[in-house]
Amino acid sequence: MSKISISLIGFGRIGQVHMNHLLKNERYSIKSVCDIKPARDFAQRYPNIEYVQDYRDVLADEEVDAVLICTPTSLHPEMIKAAAQANKHILCEKPIGSDLDAIMDAYHEVKKHNIVFQLGFNRRFDDDFLSIKGQIDKIGVPHILKITSRDPEAPGLDYVKDSGGLFMDMAIHDFDMARNMFGEIEEVYVSGARLINPDYAQYGDIDTAITTLKFANGVIGVIDNSRQAVYGYDQRLEAFGSEGMLQNANHSDFNTVYSSNQGIQSEKPQYFFLQRYMKSYATEAKFFADSIQNNAEVACTIIDGIMAVKVAQAARQSLVTGKPVRVERVPD
Repeated sequence: MSKISISLIGFGRIGQVHMNHLLKNERYSIKSVCDIKPARDFAQRYPNIEYVQDYRDVLADEEVDAVLICTPTSLHPEMIKAAAQANKHILCEKPIGSDLDAIMDAYHEVKKHNIVFQLGFNRRFDDDFLSIKGQIDKIGVPHILKITSRDPEAPGLDYVKDSGGLFMDMAIHDFDMARNMFGEIEEVYVSGARLINPDYAQYGDIDTAITTLKFANGVIGVIDNSRQAVYGYDQRLEAFGSEGMLQNANHSDFNTVYSSNQGIQSEKPQYFFLQRYMKSYATEAKFFADSIQNNAEVACTIIDGIMAVKVAQAARQSLVTGKPVRVERVPD
């Protein structure tokens, strides 16, 4: 089986994470890397990989089979659209975009072409969540979904002003995970607050939220988000049903637990998302390769990306109005 010739568009932090994984994956050959910024010593570090500064040069390269888009969110739709027109398979970092009209333009272009499109909601590819998803039938008729997602440190105002807000920047992972577990979300209701940094108000954002979900299949869900958990990166999920429950625990650097007559001590959760989810980025690439080479079902589709944005927008509307908001489906 021939290797997939792939190019990375965007070489920031996440682009470099993907680069390191692809270099170790025998199913890929990295043809080029594209970023508008020049890269120091790139040719010395990667003598067999081209470096370009215009993504259109990547798309014009007939040797390139696929692209991995790691640019800022606002650029995703136009690059997806152009890559689809160039008949390149696409793996795109989340979220798919922020402007729904531009996203839908890209969606219709992807539909026209016989390409694989996978969105990089990396939590879907985490071992723990894959395990829960793979055993979900064990809980019988699903009743309740609980997701906890709390960051270890609240971002500064410079980040918040351009982040898209808590729902689009942070909770969108949890909305996608909820849909991945139990299907379409029909309605959301949000209670939010600024309990960590009141200055988020100048950008209309919050730092703490409880989102209640109603699913099409009758499941009730709740997501709690916080921008600051002082003990570490808190990532937990619980799926409860008529025949039992599935849940995952936080990851720690060490699993040692010390017990004495003074109490029980264990390690705090890992602190950074790249510690907790580093392996998931490698697993993403394996699923993407399976879809291209073996015609496997795409693990996270463009529809999944659009619906996560729609849920995030509905959550934002609920926060503003104080009312439950219905989530619109993607039209055919």
